[in-house]
Amino acid sequence: MKKERLRYLVIGAGGTGGAIGSHMAHAGHDVTFIARGRHLAAMRENGLRVSRPDGEFVVDPVSTFTTEEYLERAEAAKLAGEYSAPDVIFVCVKGYSVDDTIPFIKAAACPETLVIPILNIFGTGSHMQKSLTDVTVTDGCIYVASEITEPGHILMKGTIMRVVFGLRKDQKHLDEKLRPLMESIRDDLCSSRIEGILSDNIERDCLRKFSYVSPQGACGLYYDVPVGAVQQPGEIRNCFAGLIREISDLAEAMGIGFEEDIVPVNLDITAGLSPDMTTSLQRDIAAGKDSEIEGLIYEVVRMGEKYGVSLPLYKKISAELRKKLQ
Repeated sequence: MKKERLRYLVIGAGGTGGAIGSHMAHAGHDVTFIARGRHLAAMRENGLRVSRPDGEFVVDPVSTFTTEEYLERAEAAKLAGEYSAPDVIFVCVKGYSVDDTIPFIKAAACPETLVIPILNIFGTGSHMQKSLTDVTVTDGCIYVASEITEPGHILMKGTIMRVVFGLRKDQKHLDEKLRPLMESIRDDLCSSRIEGILSDNIERDCLRKFSYVSPQGACGLYYDVPVGAVQQPGEIRNCFAGLIREISDLAEAMGIGFEEDIVPVNLDITAGLSPDMTTSLQRDIAAGKDSEIEGLIYEVVRMGEKYGVSLPLYKKISAELRKKLQ
């Protein structure tokens, strides 16, 4: 039986979580953010402003808390017998912060809560599920070009906004039980100007997304260029295409066929982006922050070795980046 109104908790209010949560809240859905620092303070003071290529909107007021504040309120509500756990938790942090969310999710969720990680790193859901044994953790990914430009402001640099999620193969026995909830989530996304897709093969679809974001990050970082350099014919675009082909070869070895040539598909995605856009991987490394380079680039080389796939471009770029960034 479908619920009339789902409660959404979004962990992380950056380029991914801020984009998803703001659109859903603007559409009237029940959304609470977990945020921190100056971004949280700005959201509380002025709301969350979102600039799209086709216009701008502001979500104000915004329901937003630190993890500590949320759990303090939850504990008080539990003691009063009034706590309502979120129906859905979107995990929208960087790959290196995933493990830090586990204790919070354990405290905030109930057995009926569905956890949907929306990350760039392939295999995040199965990794989280090992620690979150009392809830169901699916897998998911997003197609969006967005970032925080200043506290309280999300800038979208492309027209694509698509969220894909679903049960993994080892979770298919849960499909009948969870299908109504997952369909409601899909419908809520679609009502929020987000293309929500409930996948029947989430491993394939997440690896397909990875086949874009990993080559784009590797290419942009290796050549130190924005996406505009990939949009133009030449060495950089050829490298990008070659990296995509290597991911496709890896997918085939893993038994996850894409059923189509994903090189032109990913080139079309790139064509729809602002030429000055850089990846979050590039921005984080340039700012001296923690980055997802382990999961986005170095892990691909390890996966190639595991499945016996030759990945000459990934090996070359990984070796050069290790030297450059050490």
